[in-house]
Amino acid sequence: MPYILVLYYSRHGATAQMAREIARGVSLVTGIEARVRTVAPISTTTEAVDDAIPNEGPLYCELDDLADCAGLVLGSPTRFGNMAAPLKYFIDSSSSLWLSGSLVGKPAAVFTSSTTMHGGQESTLLSMMTPLMHHGMMILGLPYSESALHSTRTGGTPYGASHVAMEQDTPLSDDEKTLCKALGRRVAETAVKLLS
Repeated sequence: MPYILVLYYSRHGATAQMAREIARGVSLVTGIEARVRTVAPISTTTEAVDDAIPNEGPLYCELDDLADCAGLVLGSPTRFGNMAAPLKYFIDSSSSLWLSGSLVGKPAAVFTSSTTMHGGQESTLLSMMTPLMHHGMMILGLPYSESALHSTRTGGTPYGASHVAMEQDTPLSDDEKTLCKALGRRVAETAVKLLS
């Protein structure tokens, strides 16, 4: 069955919560499924060597997961207005897919979380779009027909889903959950149309 790859890095769990909600949105669409994957952390002084399978949570993403997806939803915590290094490290390793054109014409979207309301969420979302555009992917955002964009007092942007954590264990708001599901559903619906 074709799948939407929900690929993310999460340090404290907020981005992982979002990934689960996005996968729920994908599951609302018939004929496609969600494949949730993460990336290994990296070290600033040397390449980290982790087990091939994490102790808990989703499996680590492999380039084949990315190459074979029907669409992609990419997520990262905000790091000074940019995606986190472990996710960028993985994306930077995808030149073989760029050379082969494996991702050209596939739908993609992005999501992020930050600790503060003005922590650089929108620039992080834009920074994640750039390599996807280089891969030839079609970038999808959240249209204002999603009513939660008008009511949210926490996260949510037309560039993609977002979450304002405020503290480490702040759960997603109802609006944030709604927008995550809407983003997953939108990418899945677009992928199904393109596949038919």
